[in-house]
Amino acid sequence: MDIKQIQDLIRFVSKSGVNEVSIEQEGFKITIKTNQAATIVNATIPEAQHIAAAPVAAAPAAPAPAAEPVADTSKYVTIKSPMIGTFYRSASPEKPLFVNVGDEIKPGSVLCIIEAMKLFNEIEAEISGRIVKILVDNASPVEYDQPLFLVEPM
Repeated sequence: MDIKQIQDLIRFVSKSGVNEVSIEQEGFKITIKTNQAATIVNATIPEAQHIAAAPVAAAPAAPAPAAEPVADTSKYVTIKSPMIGTFYRSASPEKPLFVNVGDEIKPGSVLCIIEAMKLFNEIEAEISGRIVKILVDNASPVEYDQPLFLVEPM
């Protein structure tokens, strides 16, 4: 992991609202912990590499947009994020959205993309149903296990 990747990771963690991220690779370990005051970076780096890691001010948490209430959600299945990353509703700005409210989905249907550390991961449906609500705005950071979609099973 080079200094640019570490800087990108620090920026991502401070924007995402995650409290702690640890990455361990052969000969390299980095832990980034955030709190309201600052982001703290601890890195164990092989002797051949020397990187200065200074505390970075944590980004203030943006207030969550008010969600429209959905009547009885007990009959819906919540599809959650399998990872931390940035949520995208389409493959690129010029491409059509993967799904919209009211669309029918089946197992294997691509619902969205979550970008993590410059890797774009397609999130596929595991059930058949109809999209009732999209719970995340396009290009928003998401956390592990954060609800993304409400689906009415079929």
